[in-house]
Amino acid sequence: MAATSEALLQVLCSTGPSISHTRLCPNTSKFLVSTNQGLRFRSEKVKISRHKSYNVISAFHHGPIVSDRFMSLTCKCRKIDSVSDAISEKNDPLLKGDIATNGNGTFSSSLNIGGVNSIEEEAWELLRASMVYYCGNPVGTIAANDPSDSSILNYDQVFIRDFIPSGIAFLLKGEYDIVRNFILHTLQLQSWEKTMDCHSPGQGLMPASFKVRTVPLDGDDSATEDILDPDFGEAAIGRVAPVDSGLWWIILLRAYGKCTGDLSVQERVDVQTGIKMILKLCLADGFDMFPTLLVTDGSCMIDRRMGIHGHPLEIQALFYSALLCAREMLIREDASADLITALNNRLVALSFHVREYYWIDMRKLNEIYRYKTEEYSYDAVNKFNIYPDQIPPWLVEWMPNKGGYMIGNLQPAHMDFRFFSLGNLWSIVSSLATNDQSHAILDLYEAKWGDLVGDMPLKICYPALEGQEWRIITGSDPKNTPWSYHNGGSWPTLLWQLTVASIKMNRPEIAENAVKVAERRISKDKWAEYYDTKRGRFIGKQARLFQTWSIAGYVVAKQLLDNPDAAKVLVNVEDTELVNAFSCMISANPRRKRSRKGINQTFII
Repeated sequence: MAATSEALLQVLCSTGPSISHTRLCPNTSKFLVSTNQGLRFRSEKVKISRHKSYNVISAFHHGPIVSDRFMSLTCKCRKIDSVSDAISEKNDPLLKGDIATNGNGTFSSSLNIGGVNSIEEEAWELLRASMVYYCGNPVGTIAANDPSDSSILNYDQVFIRDFIPSGIAFLLKGEYDIVRNFILHTLQLQSWEKTMDCHSPGQGLMPASFKVRTVPLDGDDSATEDILDPDFGEAAIGRVAPVDSGLWWIILLRAYGKCTGDLSVQERVDVQTGIKMILKLCLADGFDMFPTLLVTDGSCMIDRRMGIHGHPLEIQALFYSALLCAREMLIREDASADLITALNNRLVALSFHVREYYWIDMRKLNEIYRYKTEEYSYDAVNKFNIYPDQIPPWLVEWMPNKGGYMIGNLQPAHMDFRFFSLGNLWSIVSSLATNDQSHAILDLYEAKWGDLVGDMPLKICYPALEGQEWRIITGSDPKNTPWSYHNGGSWPTLLWQLTVASIKMNRPEIAENAVKVAERRISKDKWAEYYDTKRGRFIGKQARLFQTWSIAGYVVAKQLLDNPDAAKVLVNVEDTELVNAFSCMISANPRRKRSRKGINQTFII
């Protein structure tokens, strides 16, 4: 009966931020959906060491549920009258994370950070200290936990993309609750009303981040309630849209199912609906002629103006991976048949487009150098009218004879020849790159180790924008100065993506060497967010310390190197039927003339 009730719970929409919220009851696995007029979670605040606080249940207040769109399930939590009662409760979620009392009403960690005997233990201590709780349950990790920084900005929020390595770390550790809670709570936020200057984005958009706020309950200072306050980009610097959030959410959902063996979460009606909403948003028809996703600048990890608007590789690699993950998880039914067909067709077109037109090595570079321009015909060789003079001088000298990579962006008359680490690494992980291309990307890392790894892995992009180019493209951004932050900075969090890619291609020694480089100083440098200079020698001038995804990226890299088989939960193995469909497109000659009747063939996989 409980399973049936849970399957019927489907969150379709809500009224707005900070008004309604969904939560897991601390002593059950059932969801409670409420509004401010309905069920409220009343709590007393208990101080925690390391400047954290947890809410211990003291009472529940029940009222009428005003929205008929939600189905609430009965909560059978018993009242806890004191903190000591909560501490003695063996199954309380607060006690699952190695939390112990120190005898005076506060909590302290069972790990002694001053006495850790390894970098890995220190990393786990810090990762647990970054956990965020909502109604007594862990729901994510904050972006940074630097006690010495008085300027918090939004680093005290749970970012979707930042939590991914944290979530993977907890999954590989066998601690599944925090990931399950994160998946379900962010899903509920997906349906909230999102507006900026009277405009609402498409349904299915996931938030960039959310914050757990504890507010007084009806003006009663002795009791509080937790609310989730999401940011869909309307409060972010530059008001950037979080295009990658939904893609990462799908990837994490699949990893959760593969790690736990529990497919009930991804089979829930509300979760299936959430997947479909993301897919419909991404697969919607538009003006674009390409199968790649068209996005604005700053719509992914690089969330500031860096000239990546258009069809950035990072988004395409995540998009391809999310499509494969969604196809694997979607329940086959008549209602979703058209969506699955559209998904399969997009997979074939996207893989062909990126492999054929984004790939560059010495042979392809020489081909571009000899391009003819202004070709008006259906069988043009230089389809995008790329001018050979666009080839930057640095690339001619930098490109090794053995190795290659996917360029950063492709648009009419424009190729962004910069090397972007995340896009290339996830192209390997998702099988967007062919087997030969994947090995060539890793060959490039080995050939250009000093440039891409240097003194601290891993360059987010190479090379940096400098001089007039930097002023025009970034708008003279003082944070993205050459070889800093997103403009050629080094980011330790990228270690985990490098590790997954290296293990997939059976070349783990590449990741092992990168981890050894990081271990020389990552702990001494207090887990900095990013590093500056061409080789990553300086801690970034505005870098936060104790950056959670720097910590989690290192932890996941170590976990995967200790147990390489675990990388399978993240890897997308290329489907043989997809390969066959791709071969059909190649054999059909992509430069053929257009038929009067058009192309009606679809690839059903």
